[in-house]
Amino acid sequence: MAIVLAKSKEISPARLAAFRILQQVEKGAFSSILLASEEPRLQPTDRALCHELVLGVLRWQWRLDKIVEHFSKRRIESLDHAVRIALRLGLYQLHYLTRIPASAAVNESVSLVRHARVSSATAFVNAVLRRAIKEAGYDPAAGVSEPLERIAIQTSHPVWLIERWANALGIAEAETFAAANNTVPPTAFRVVNNRADESKVISRLRAAGAEVEASQVTEGAWRVSGATSFVRALSAAGEIYLQDEASQLVARVLDVKHGERVLDLCAAPGGKTTLMADGADDDAMIVAADRSESRMATVVGTTRLQQLKSIKPVLLDAVEELPFESRVFDRVLVDAPCSGTGTLRRNPEIRWRLTTLDIGAFAEVQKQILSRVADAVKPGGLLVYSTCSVEREENEEVIEEFLARENFHLLDTLRTWPHRQQCDGFFIASLERR
Repeated sequence: MAIVLAKSKEISPARLAAFRILQQVEKGAFSSILLASEEPRLQPTDRALCHELVLGVLRWQWRLDKIVEHFSKRRIESLDHAVRIALRLGLYQLHYLTRIPASAAVNESVSLVRHARVSSATAFVNAVLRRAIKEAGYDPAAGVSEPLERIAIQTSHPVWLIERWANALGIAEAETFAAANNTVPPTAFRVVNNRADESKVISRLRAAGAEVEASQVTEGAWRVSGATSFVRALSAAGEIYLQDEASQLVARVLDVKHGERVLDLCAAPGGKTTLMADGADDDAMIVAADRSESRMATVVGTTRLQQLKSIKPVLLDAVEELPFESRVFDRVLVDAPCSGTGTLRRNPEIRWRLTTLDIGAFAEVQKQILSRVADAVKPGGLLVYSTCSVEREENEEVIEEFLARENFHLLDTLRTWPHRQQCDGFFIASLERR
């Protein structure tokens, strides 16, 4: 196949945006934030392709890197930053996006390298991608005999994560879970009852051509596909709120009642906070606390958009002494900072940044937060602890240690999994103060 090298001016907006985002992600930024900031500058079709490219490359990064190493005969770490990303983008399109012509994938990857002022590498990128086209059936996992390493390459995860999950779930389910982390999650939402009538919103979505089905995970949640622009418009108007079903389930477990006092620690970005407020009367008081001023601004903005009056925002660090009286809250939510291993479909870069030390560090923070908040719960009051991690050290072990030293008893625990319920992986523990 003859590949004609393109000029940088021919790079599509979607690929150029994806290239810029992936460069920043490799330096420590988060894809979700960068994609959201890029959206207003892109047309709908370019926006969709940009999302696909960024998240696809991050999900399949290790497998793509193994292919690069095979065809280039060079270690991926030895390649220039821009060259590495351009090759990943090109290979992802060749292997996973069948509707994109091979010539476009190659041409624009070469142009991206030129755009990044690494023109000396254009022939190299062109040659690697042309070899990948010629040997399209190459499988980097095919010659690997060690089961965990083979699964790691096939599903594009670090071996240590696959080993951890295999120990917890068994090899077969660990592989199923890892494979699910590379799927596109369904779009889930809830209707903001304070702003719209649920039955009318669902009817309008279906009239606009969307497929809408009620969640099997939690009441009040819906899954939607199609009519993307209309879904965005409803979200921007505050009539619906886009939120994973498991995240909604956490807030439903709180089940805030008339006139109750509620504390939501680590509240930002506010999805659980506003769901609780939307289901309670205005005479309830929900204290939404977070240490990040910028993230709390998102909570405040969402509260205003949804016209909720019971939320009281407070800036504080939950690992420090809390400024509340003893036994003052009927219900407390600790949606703790965590490793996020239940959200790898949405945040695939986490898998490349996380270490075993990080999981232990998160567990220590989680224990500190629970210790700080325990005294604020009334006798007979409810404390709900949740994470979007699937790691036992951050979940069951944290709760077991808490119960051993505090006067609470465990009411229930819930878990959700991407490969079982097709929602984010969450752990939810409900505890009552004696």
